[in-house]
Amino acid sequence: MNMDHNHGMAMNDDGTMGGMSPSSPMNDNDQMGGMDMGMDNKKMMTHMTFYWGKNAWILFQGWPGSNTGMYILALIFVFLLAIIMEWLTHTNLTPTQSNRMVRTMIHTFRVVFSYLVMLSVMSFNIGVFVMAVLGHATGYYLFRVLKNSSEKDSEIPTMAC
Repeated sequence: MNMDHNHGMAMNDDGTMGGMSPSSPMNDNDQMGGMDMGMDNKKMMTHMTFYWGKNAWILFQGWPGSNTGMYILALIFVFLLAIIMEWLTHTNLTPTQSNRMVRTMIHTFRVVFSYLVMLSVMSFNIGVFVMAVLGHATGYYLFRVLKNSSEKDSEIPTMAC
């Protein structure tokens, strides 16, 4: 990949990575292995520092965009992903011959949800970061702390004299 001073990536003053400017069209020298990078006449902006705001791209290009309702939906989605990941992490199945595939599928889904949460947080949006942390904390509390305390409460003898 040819990264010269005209087509390279540079950090902007607002903490974003600026890509190609709209005035610099791609030519045959800007191709990677014969494949066009797909940035013709577009300016790529990626935040490289945490920022507040509803204008974000989370997981998919253009989603949620600048729509407040879609941003709230994206935050709820990240929160639920983190809770589901914690639930899958703290699901205990005793290993038996019959549930090997179930355990493998649970592990696979846990890894998928972990990566989705990680990629969401990599949008550097503070709202997304907070919702991911709250989702993990809520999931841990629901599926680990409450479960363990309810199991221990049934074993503890009463304090009656």
